[in-house]
Amino acid sequence: MTRMTLFDPDDDLAGAPLETVSELTGRIKTTLERGFAEVAVRAEVSNVARPRSGHIYLVLKDDGAQVRAVLWKTEAQRLVFDLVDGLAVTVWGKLAVYAPRGEYQVTIRKIEPEGIGALELAFRQTVARLAAEGLFDPERKRPLPRFPRRIVVVTSPSGAAVRDLLQVISRRWRASDILIAPARVQGAGAAEEVAEAIALANRVAGADLVILARGGGSLEDLWAFNEEIVARAIVGSALPVMTAIGHEVDLTIADLAADRRALTPSEAGELCVPDALEIRRTLSRLAERIALSGRIRLQEARSRVEAASKGLDRAMRRDLDGRRHRLGRLVTALEALSPLAVLARGYSLTFQADGVSLVRSADDVQVGDLLHTRLASGPPITSRVERRS
Repeated sequence: MTRMTLFDPDDDLAGAPLETVSELTGRIKTTLERGFAEVAVRAEVSNVARPRSGHIYLVLKDDGAQVRAVLWKTEAQRLVFDLVDGLAVTVWGKLAVYAPRGEYQVTIRKIEPEGIGALELAFRQTVARLAAEGLFDPERKRPLPRFPRRIVVVTSPSGAAVRDLLQVISRRWRASDILIAPARVQGAGAAEEVAEAIALANRVAGADLVILARGGGSLEDLWAFNEEIVARAIVGSALPVMTAIGHEVDLTIADLAADRRALTPSEAGELCVPDALEIRRTLSRLAERIALSGRIRLQEARSRVEAASKGLDRAMRRDLDGRRHRLGRLVTALEALSPLAVLARGYSLTFQADGVSLVRSADDVQVGDLLHTRLASGPPITSRVERRS
């Protein structure tokens, strides 16, 4: 192979070996990659690019320099927070040379945000994104059923959380059916299982409430309930969802998305069902109030009937007295017109022999007729007409 040199044979550099670009780049690659097999860099993220390959390309920079970096797909899939321009990070990795362009870059093995843990940053980023979509709006929250008929609990069947929850519910209210939708609540794939269990709960006939339950733990232990897939499953549930995750201080994204948050699984048992003892007491008080109200109403009705009866009696007596008075006047008037009254004043009545025909004129009788005369008192007097004057 013919090689050309631009150096003067007398030049001090004439002794350097002649290399192709590939050979030179290869030597640089070997030197850099061996000499910088482990690097740790503090930098600001810039020019983040996410091609369809799944890799993440970015630039690490400070005020005086910059270097390209790459997060291969495998590591990128494990990243819990979003890489965004301007984010201060600490990077661990190694130098690698990309021979086709003669460029070197940092191959990132681990990356963490400066001043805050990766999970905490991921939590804040996810909360901000979902809040902007309205997933946590109070107006979206649904009321829980007052007397749930069937409750589906999404949890690990072997965990202490479900035992605490069931004990409280069974003590307070035995009228609800409790079903368990088993799911892992920690580790890789747990978020997907929880989301699938929520979807399963929505297909249970007669179910009217879903509870997500898990005991306490670290941020890493509870991370499944900070995954976006779980938050969207809660919001997409046709049934209201209550969360009972960890302890009071363990706020998760699932809690923000849920219709109601219980601070512990035990509190969830108190919130999701009524207290049967208190219900009985309330019903007893209501029964007493109803009975008292009934007695009062009955007494009022009796009083009204008695008052009405008394008023009717007075009206009837007044009517009867009026009728008696009118009858008395009629009797008096009739008595004044009665022939007997005339007789009482000294007059008499004379009838012909039949005792019916009243003699009003002398022309009504003949000599020899028998007459009957009625006086005011005593029996009638019978007489005969002897002559007519």
